[in-house]
Amino acid sequence: MSAAEVTTPVAARPPERRLLRLLGPAFVAAIAYVDPGNVAANLSAGAGYQYLLVWVLVAANATAVIVQYLSAKLGVVTGRTLPELLGERLPRPGRLAFWAQAELVAAATDLAEVIGGAIALQILFGIPLLPGGVLVGAISVGILAVQSARGQRTFESVVIALLAVITVGFVAGLVVSPVDWGRAAEGLVPRFADSGSVLLAASMLGATVMPHAIYLHSALARDRHGVTTDPARVRILLRATRLDVVLALLVAGTVNIAMLLLAAASLSGVAGTDTIEGAHAAIGSALGPVIATVFGIGLLASGLASTSVGAYAGATIMQGLLHVSVPLLARRVVTLIPALVILGLGVDPTLALVLSQVALSLGIPFALVPLAVLTSRRSVMGAAVNPVPLRIAAGVVSALVVALNLTLLVLTVSG
Repeated sequence: MSAAEVTTPVAARPPERRLLRLLGPAFVAAIAYVDPGNVAANLSAGAGYQYLLVWVLVAANATAVIVQYLSAKLGVVTGRTLPELLGERLPRPGRLAFWAQAELVAAATDLAEVIGGAIALQILFGIPLLPGGVLVGAISVGILAVQSARGQRTFESVVIALLAVITVGFVAGLVVSPVDWGRAAEGLVPRFADSGSVLLAASMLGATVMPHAIYLHSALARDRHGVTTDPARVRILLRATRLDVVLALLVAGTVNIAMLLLAAASLSGVAGTDTIEGAHAAIGSALGPVIATVFGIGLLASGLASTSVGAYAGATIMQGLLHVSVPLLARRVVTLIPALVILGLGVDPTLALVLSQVALSLGIPFALVPLAVLTSRRSVMGAAVNPVPLRIAAGVVSALVVALNLTLLVLTVSG
């Protein structure tokens, strides 16, 4: 055997190692898919309808893979974020209107995340909701300070560590809960039971395919990988991006489905499980205090990580559409106020969480349709334009999301 034959396989390995080092942005975006709004929606669905809506989470996660890949692809190929590209193409009145709806979506996101973190602090340490919300905001400022001072890779490491805690916190209970796997498999068949199940499905979709994550991922990919016009480099980055998105959303999807299965197996028919606090108490009663504590820790990690990522997304939206750069820490302080007002007024926190996810669902088309259009234009993407199958998939996803939201509006108006 010659020296060339010996060294060739070794020379082929480094690109794979480099590919792994390119992973990370999708795991930050995936935090949006396991935030406290997901907890409220998934627990409500499992406790109220048992395994009926498993298919919604599976479909939503498959949709999320397509959507997040397109967003990251846009950032890698163009070196621009989705809000920047929209800002360049919209007239000033359109830009302002688009920014207004995107900010409302960001506010709904922040509401869910801060409230969820406050509930977790109340569950774990008995801290009242309003002081808990302030504490969540303060800790998230610290996490954002890491991003500002140490750069995106360190920020990614912190967020991924929190994602690991979230995964353990929400999947641990599944190990000891009596899941009916046959009925869970039946839940893969698409169907609804009543208008309430449609409302929950829209909430689950809004909590899973989140508009701010669509805007953000293009910035995360661009900021991590830089701007390049080298076709070979772009191909490597897109290959890494596909792997990044699939792995990250596999983790997020597993966590979401685990939450619903846990509620279906252990909380169905139990009084008080229409709130996170009640669900936590019921989990403790059914599965023991250790599982309940681990659940609370997962909820806290979810709130802390997601509110930091949400502030990052809001800054990306404002910068791209208004060309106004607001320091992340300043934005974090300002956007904390609406959530603290809700907590101070004593609004039912779980209801606020579920309704915030419905608001997010209504904002999805405004992010998703432009993303599908831009990534299918050769004038924008060049040789990396979406192939026909991906164009079709993006179109079908957009149409289904819009149809579900129209159904939700009709049901809401008709009572």
